[in-house]
Amino acid sequence: MTLQVNDLEVKYYLDDNTYVRAVSGVSFSLEKGEALGIIGETGSGKTTIASAIMRVLPENAEVRGSVLLDGKDILSMDKEEFRRSIRWKRISIIPQYSMNSFNPIKRVGDQLVQIILEHTEMDVHQAFEKVMKLFEQVGLPPETFRKYPDELSGGQRQRAVIVSALLLNPEVVIADEPTTALDVINQARVISLIRREILNSSRSLIYITHDIALVANLSTKVATLYAGKIMELGDVRKIFKEPLHPYTIGLLSSVPDIRYGRVRKLNYIPGDPPDLTKEIKGCPFAPRCKMAESICFTKEPELRLVDGRLVSCHLVGERKDVGTTNKS
Repeated sequence: MTLQVNDLEVKYYLDDNTYVRAVSGVSFSLEKGEALGIIGETGSGKTTIASAIMRVLPENAEVRGSVLLDGKDILSMDKEEFRRSIRWKRISIIPQYSMNSFNPIKRVGDQLVQIILEHTEMDVHQAFEKVMKLFEQVGLPPETFRKYPDELSGGQRQRAVIVSALLLNPEVVIADEPTTALDVINQARVISLIRREILNSSRSLIYITHDIALVANLSTKVATLYAGKIMELGDVRKIFKEPLHPYTIGLLSSVPDIRYGRVRKLNYIPGDPPDLTKEIKGCPFAPRCKMAESICFTKEPELRLVDGRLVSCHLVGERKDVGTTNKS
């Protein structure tokens, strides 16, 4: 299995002449068993990438580029073919807000059985047994089947959503902020489930989050996203140990290091993200980057290979003081 995203661009039209360029020129690939973590500030385009792959964007969205699954472009597929052969069966999603994932007036179990019946040749009894087996695997009691969504706790709803994502044994699972609004105990349970049911079963994972520690814990590679563009992409251990892009450095230096004997000054990234309704000349991070030179404001940098990872920066590899962290 290979999932390849090529030059993905998503615009949200506000009217005939105004649009938000939410994602611009995003490319990455995912092989069987790999886990890609996508991190970035709120509004950087993380969820839009997931929605584009799953083809659940709103009607005012315009999508360009391609998403190839084993060489076949799933964005150009007929909607019915995509629904029948791709969604849930080969690619599924754990959405950000579990309360929005279920119909509030139908029982949770009935909704899960219906997904199986619509996409497989199983009968009702077989579908019921499949759901109950998955409930047991994720630690949900049998009575969950007869409950309505609002009768479940936040942690139980999120585990039920994970069941829905695993029902048809997909090859790729997209987890979009799966621990949002959960307490620490339920966060730990959900992360444990993702590791056991997805990563340990050779499925591929796209993990979207603003929680850098979780990416380090779950991913094999990481992409930092800013203003809809990838700033740095590569092996998670290499990037977290020695980030090169000034934005990645800023993100990582804003996270406390609580290892024994370690003391590091916390930093923050000054300024605000750009207005994505306006044309951006040069690097979108340039106005907030203390290393920026004139070229950064006039010419858009391309992703290029530097020290075993892809970096979108004119200055990395050209200036010795760019791509180094100040450790204190």
